[in-house]
Amino acid sequence: MKSTNATSIHDFHDPAAENPWGKVAMVRSVILAAVLVALIAATALPAFSQSNSDLQTFFQQDIGLTPDQIAAIRSGQPVVKALPSRTPSEVFLFGAIYIHATPESYVQFSHDFDRRRELPSYWALQVFSNPPKLSDLKDFSFDRDEIQALKKCTPGDCQIQLPASSIEELQHSIHWDAPDVNEQINRFLQETAFRRLLAYLRRGNEVLGVYNDKRDPTVVPQQFAYMLTYAKALPAHLPDFYTYLLSYPNAKPANVEDTFYWAKVKFGLKPTLRVVQMVTMRGNPADPVAYAIAEKQLYSSHYFETALDLSFCVRESNDNAKQPGFYLISTLGSEQAGLTGAKGSVIRKAAVGRSVSNLQKALTAIRSTLEANQQ
Repeated sequence: MKSTNATSIHDFHDPAAENPWGKVAMVRSVILAAVLVALIAATALPAFSQSNSDLQTFFQQDIGLTPDQIAAIRSGQPVVKALPSRTPSEVFLFGAIYIHATPESYVQFSHDFDRRRELPSYWALQVFSNPPKLSDLKDFSFDRDEIQALKKCTPGDCQIQLPASSIEELQHSIHWDAPDVNEQINRFLQETAFRRLLAYLRRGNEVLGVYNDKRDPTVVPQQFAYMLTYAKALPAHLPDFYTYLLSYPNAKPANVEDTFYWAKVKFGLKPTLRVVQMVTMRGNPADPVAYAIAEKQLYSSHYFETALDLSFCVRESNDNAKQPGFYLISTLGSEQAGLTGAKGSVIRKAAVGRSVSNLQKALTAIRSTLEANQQ
């Protein structure tokens, strides 16, 4: 599959629709390139029975879709909607489409990291070994401008998202006048990321810590838990999945698998390093939800204080269908300061509008790819 040639919001064009991951990445890239703020948080999934009426009830009552929008989803058209947020830092985006393919094909698609590496929005990507090794992070590095900025980095005033302890350790351990200062900083970065990942594997969310790069600290575990409370239906109907996201590494269900990776991605005006946990839940054959996939951000060097992407593959309830099919329900989520006040509201409106359009294109591209491969 070809990669999109789009490099900015200005040359984002339809030929890239053949690259679904490119479209998904551009949903984030476009908002950050335009306004340097983050986007979208998570929604919920109800306890669907094997009847279309339950799914329609969810679309209609919980999401607020019209009958025409529900019919459009079933006909293979993407429907995307921004949902109400509780605070200015939250923006919620919901999307759904019906795909004539197997749910397993989407899981395989979403785990195809080789495909992602080919995208221009991914400058580097590495799946961690099991167990992780420090060598997995050998290309996990800041660019020259970021390294220069780190020299002046102090708690409360830093261009990189870091906890105060890391900022102070960095300032005291780096020989700033040495000719190998870049190598020193990147080695520090890699070792710190590695230690924190190992700590997360042992202790979970509590080690995600506090970002002290701005005047008001961000307590990441609390913010992540708060973001998940928006998904009011999820704890009641997918309790094991929800609980595991909050209590990792405890309470791991037998039908869940974890994958960890890091990526250097093109978000906005700065390259952004991210460490992500992918959680994949496989439903039982009789379950309406065939698969649920969460991509949970553990660290981001810029922009995203908290981020969570959710995808649900909901089975087709028609046993007489001549070909396989499922509903793909997607939400992308994050929290970010900077959307308050008159200027923030203008930024928010423009960013969300463009992101709705691009998620529609992403869902269409995913459907086209999976249906073509199904034939």
